[in-house]
Amino acid sequence: MGRVTVRERILRIRDGAASERADTLVAEEPLEIRMDGRPLTVTMRTPGHDFDLAAGFLVSEGVITSAEQIATIRYCAGATDDGSNTYNVLDVVLAPGVPVPEASLERNFYTTSSCGVCGKASLEAVATVAHWSVAEDDTSFGVPVLARLPDRLREAQRVFDRTGGLHAAGLFTPEGELLAVREDVGRHNAVDKLVGWALREDRLPLRGSGLMVSGRASFELAQKALMAGIPMLAAVSAPSSLAVELAAEQGLSLVGFLRGASMNVYAGRHRITLETASATPMAAPG
Repeated sequence: MGRVTVRERILRIRDGAASERADTLVAEEPLEIRMDGRPLTVTMRTPGHDFDLAAGFLVSEGVITSAEQIATIRYCAGATDDGSNTYNVLDVVLAPGVPVPEASLERNFYTTSSCGVCGKASLEAVATVAHWSVAEDDTSFGVPVLARLPDRLREAQRVFDRTGGLHAAGLFTPEGELLAVREDVGRHNAVDKLVGWALREDRLPLRGSGLMVSGRASFELAQKALMAGIPMLAAVSAPSSLAVELAAEQGLSLVGFLRGASMNVYAGRHRITLETASATPMAAPG
């Protein structure tokens, strides 16, 4: 298996004084995802939970909605000239009768660890391929609970403590209970790993839950939340304009700049309550 962290010698300078020391870095390696032996995409990721990453990616792309639609996921041996297994190539075999994605889904380019997609066509595509609607999910999230989520997520980041270089995605109940957390060098990979875990645990759609991410809220993260049936997305940083537009159109609650008791609610304010989960939701502006 690939390494989650690597050690490197660095020159450390503090207050004008220099010293050599070993530093722990987060690993970043390519993962090629194949489908029935055919290359589908290559993403830069932190090794670990690769099967969840592949499964979550397929959920996000609208290819599958349940674990039964996957026959097998395996690492491909012989991926190098010497025949060794790098654990950087996965092959996903769909169950009999599950349609193989069209050629238009194939991504013959690198998906960088911070990538996203944009455009009006993307907004329309999400509405077309989403298997579940979050608009009718009446789950509410109290502000006191939301205020605790960043610290809860940070406490669960094991690799971040050693490297300081990983994003995290956590799935929470409306009471603030952490159901699962995944880390990766890429925001979208961390969410795909989390969705893949939910798929393999037969938890989709993730109604009545909230997704907390350590970075910004991009269009792609809002898309992944919607594709997994998650009604609330919260981020410690800013959302993009397209993420806000998508959330408003699809009924997703979107919270940004969540830092303690301070936060901005950009969409779906009817799910956010000022006091407790039983308090009156915030009213829409007149």
